Amino acid sequence: MTVQVSSLASGLRVVTHAMDHLESTALGVWVGAGSRSERDNEHGLSHLLEHMAFKGTEKRSAIDIVEEIEAVGGEVNAATSIETTSYFARVLKNDVPLAVDILSDILSNSVFDREELEREQHVILQEIGSALDTPEDRIYDLFTEAAFPGQPIGRTILGTSETVSAAGTPMLDAYLDRHYKGPSMIVSAAGAVDHDDLVAMASERLGGLGSDRGPSPVHAKYRGGEGYEARDLMETQIMLGFEGVPYSSPDFHTAQILAATLGGGMSSRLFQEVREKRGLCYSIYAFHWSFSDTGVFGVYAATGPSDVNELMPVVIGELERASHDIDEKELRRARAQLRAGLLMTLESPAARAGQIARQLLLFGRTIPTEELVEKVESITVENIRDLAARIFTGSRPTLAAVGATELIMEHSEVAKRFGSNLNA
Repeated sequence: MTVQVSSLASGLRVVTHAMDHLESTALGVWVGAGSRSERDNEHGLSHLLEHMAFKGTEKRSAIDIVEEIEAVGGEVNAATSIETTSYFARVLKNDVPLAVDILSDILSNSVFDREELEREQHVILQEIGSALDTPEDRIYDLFTEAAFPGQPIGRTILGTSETVSAAGTPMLDAYLDRHYKGPSMIVSAAGAVDHDDLVAMASERLGGLGSDRGPSPVHAKYRGGEGYEARDLMETQIMLGFEGVPYSSPDFHTAQILAATLGGGMSSRLFQEVREKRGLCYSIYAFHWSFSDTGVFGVYAATGPSDVNELMPVVIGELERASHDIDEKELRRARAQLRAGLLMTLESPAARAGQIARQLLLFGRTIPTEELVEKVESITVENIRDLAARIFTGSRPTLAAVGATELIMEHSEVAKRFGSNLNA
């Protein structure tokens, strides 16, 4: 299994991971621009653009796009995140040229027909409404808004009904011209793929991309805060978070292991203490989100209103303990989880194509799995305890809730427990 990288004159990079035992190929185009790249009046434009890419080009109608790929048994889709937008396909190896042609066509020749735009805006407005109605989705929006108030990184990916409705073809064209540049884009493929053939196809179909680099997103600053939405629900959604570390931090993998130790599975501390021993909730886990210049460490829990008061002090107590009593047994278990996740990625061509594309966007190189495993294996108990102390001690917390918010511990009281001065 070989990873190869080539750069075109425009700065577009092509990366492949050949998996000769497979008969199919996962491939796509990853763009280093997502929701945090949007200007204030463009909120939701990245996601709208992703939708509109499949609504017709100069030579294909919307139905042509899906019929051509499905006629060969393939599939095509796209996704928008905070820092990237991706357009990808999965096909049998002989149909890679067709997939490349379709992906390059929707990225280079979309027409953004007015009727299609209005129709898709209506679809996204329904998607926004669905997210607002779903507590499990709404809690994430409140959490990120409170963690990064007034910043693009803290806004919802979907946008608002006002900003999505106001978007027009000129805005889509301007955003595309500004961000979809050669140096900010990766063509990535994994599976049954020939690197030189893919480079030739990318050069022919995407060779006209601008070679100047698109603008960098606004620098993010974690601030912490609170966001509540009172609702009459059977279950209250709660998220508690702190400033984490970016992808480039030497503590990145330590943060991942800390999250796994505290709430990464049924054997984790939070699951065992909060759910198994006390029965205070059905769902609880810890997570660490990294971005290019910042990060967030958090805990999610969903519990009945009658258990909210008891749950919060237990969660806080487990986080406080992490800085002094995480042991070697827990570390070995968390390391095994991360190592297995890294190695299992190699078994999925779609996951692997996305992984090497993101690595190129973030680090300018692909990172050998052996190097990643070595970093995970080198982490010690002292590393985890030290990072836990730095994350939780004196940190300004982020607290968000949907449901019986009047029962949640006061944000100021949570901050006090962690030694944070909200007035600083």
